[in-house]
Amino acid sequence: MSFPRSLRARLLLAFFVVIGATLGTVAVAALLVGPGYFAEAMGHLPGDPMGAAMDAATRAAFNEAMQRALVAATVIAIVSATVVSLAVAARIAGPIAALAAATRRIAGGHYAERVPISEPDEFGELATSFNEMASSLEATERRRLQLVGDVAHELRTPLTTLDGYLEGLEDGVIEPSDETWRLLRAETARLTRMVNDLSELWRAEARQLPLHLETVDVAEIARDVGDRFAPQAQPRAITLDLPALATMALADRDRVAQIVSNYLSNAIRHAPDGSHISVTTTSSVGVATLSVRDEGPGLASDQLEAVFERFYRVDAARSRAGGGSGIGLAIVRALAEAMGGRAWAESAGPGRGATFLLALPAD
Repeated sequence: MSFPRSLRARLLLAFFVVIGATLGTVAVAALLVGPGYFAEAMGHLPGDPMGAAMDAATRAAFNEAMQRALVAATVIAIVSATVVSLAVAARIAGPIAALAAATRRIAGGHYAERVPISEPDEFGELATSFNEMASSLEATERRRLQLVGDVAHELRTPLTTLDGYLEGLEDGVIEPSDETWRLLRAETARLTRMVNDLSELWRAEARQLPLHLETVDVAEIARDVGDRFAPQAQPRAITLDLPALATMALADRDRVAQIVSNYLSNAIRHAPDGSHISVTTTSSVGVATLSVRDEGPGLASDQLEAVFERFYRVDAARSRAGGGSGIGLAIVRALAEAMGGRAWAESAGPGRGATFLLALPAD
């Protein structure tokens, strides 16, 4: 015997099983135990012929009445159980069926699908969790499509330049010269840098980057990186203030240096000549924090999160050749999260500078 696969049918069958068990219990109690209690309640004495005759008659009448009552109760119970089970099955199976249909639509690529939240019960919690999952999938798909479009756009410019120059060299329109070869070499290096950055970003977000977590001095790392960037800052009279006190954290030394390098590179690029860039480190309970503050153009409130998105540019007029691949801060955030920390930005507003921060687990 195969059980029904429908949830509604299973609930209806469960109701009938419960009714059958209940009616069976009542029938046993009424037909087997009931007559004895009934005779005792009637008070018939043993040896009384009239009482014996009355006892037989009343017992027969009692049994007949009980049988009719049980039949009627069975019919009423079956009808009531059918109505109640259908209502309950609809209440239980309805949201589940709607959730299953929505799941199939999401599996088909319709990530905007949502299910209504009717009651704040277990079904409501399930619907809320489903909607949150759908929102996450929709956001992921949107970022994927945006990434594909951004990558195609970013690769198109250097590839067009390379194709144009190579075609000109082939047709003899452009003379092969040292400047031409330097330009072609610069465009290929730009492509290589972008591909490497994308590969590193993917591995960082997928948590597939090898990390060597150890106790490191974040201030020492910041000083080492700052010394490497000093030659870039000096011609523009930009002063680098580097931390002096040790700040210990549990992190990967090379990845922390990569994050600080990105922060300082962006700060020097946007800082005005003759300004200050301050690098500080602090330690509190369980957290070591590094900050890089510049006196550049600052950020609006809606840009504080956007700057960590792939290919986002505060200054849309800045060329990629002079402004990097555009995914450095996205790599920074992915690296920080991979080490159990976080990266974010703060700014008092446009024209008032910006501060980029890194928080890591303190050792």
